[in-house]
Amino acid sequence: MDIFAKIKDSPRMQTAVKAREAGIYPYFLPLDGTEGTIVTVDGRDIIMIGSNNYLGLTTHPKVRQYSKDAIDRYGTSCTGSRFLNGTLRLHLELEQRLANFVGKEAALVYSTGMFANLGSISCLAGPDDYLICDKENHASIVDGALLSQGKLKRFRHNDMDHLEMILDRLPDNSGRMVIVDGVYSMSGDIAPLDEIVPICKHYGARLYVDDAHSIGMLGNGRGTAAHFGLTDDVDLIMGTFSKSFASIGGFIAGDRDVIAYIQHHARSFIFSASLPPANLMAAQAALEIMETEPEHVEQLWDNGLKMLNGLRELGFNTGNTQTPIVPIIIGGVEPTLLTWKMLFERGVYTNPVVPPGVPEGQGLLRTSYMATHTEEQLDRALEIIGATGRQLGLIPNGRH
Repeated sequence: MDIFAKIKDSPRMQTAVKAREAGIYPYFLPLDGTEGTIVTVDGRDIIMIGSNNYLGLTTHPKVRQYSKDAIDRYGTSCTGSRFLNGTLRLHLELEQRLANFVGKEAALVYSTGMFANLGSISCLAGPDDYLICDKENHASIVDGALLSQGKLKRFRHNDMDHLEMILDRLPDNSGRMVIVDGVYSMSGDIAPLDEIVPICKHYGARLYVDDAHSIGMLGNGRGTAAHFGLTDDVDLIMGTFSKSFASIGGFIAGDRDVIAYIQHHARSFIFSASLPPANLMAAQAALEIMETEPEHVEQLWDNGLKMLNGLRELGFNTGNTQTPIVPIIIGGVEPTLLTWKMLFERGVYTNPVVPPGVPEGQGLLRTSYMATHTEEQLDRALEIIGATGRQLGLIPNGRH
């Protein structure tokens, strides 16, 4: 059989074709410009409420200047892997500062957050080990587990009884590591580390927390473990630079010997070109801002709470979010894409999420907020979302 035969029968491709034909295909839209809270598409300014730029630092003068200075001093690329010629002193300095920031002994910087999970998880689990993952974990965690030699088990989202049941049934002599997202990127809820930590201790399981969306948001910016006061009880903390750090890249932090092991075994680290100096210094500038200017995190929460309360007062279903990530739960694929299209045309940029990002038959608009959104922008977004929801029958007409 032709290996390409599956293409025409792919449900995702069929959905994409139908959406394009209906004029509601929402993905891969080219932005002509962005200052963070406002993006330009085909000459129109649109309010961005779908970005992971939580602290709004991508256009911060300090972040820009650090990045420019790095290019002037080091050029645009290291042109090699960290093992060989690709380690700059900048890498080592940033790694130690990140470790200090999240309260761990050591850290290792990867070229992307995806690589951080793929490499760290896959190299730690052997044939006699189990990786126990929340069902709503990011795809990079799942792929890292599948790349490992370990056995993958998945528990229902934030269901501690199910987690404990799985751990209780594992062989006594097996290694085991529980892996969760600190903040879940679609639903906006938080992993209950205060419940997970005692379970892990009881069953001798290590705990790995993906803080891609948590750093810059929870625990005064330091992540989920800091939020719960459980930093010493979390074994590995992973983070990305493509969100609050206003750059690209990722890292893993933990005990020094564990990080050294990952450094010498993670294939996505060993066989990738190192992170360029401009990206390193952009992340370092963002880190310094998080350390010295807590008002950015405070403003992020003020803006997120304003929008969460506003959307709920309008009558929208926002699920169980606990953070400035606020889903607007719509229903099926077509209603979700239609709602996205109307909002986009009226000047509000959201992210439509359909299967496999959510279970079959579901659809939502993922909205997320920045510290740099103005009161006027948020009020305007609520006005447009409310009017669109009433027109489409998503909320009652009487609510304004």
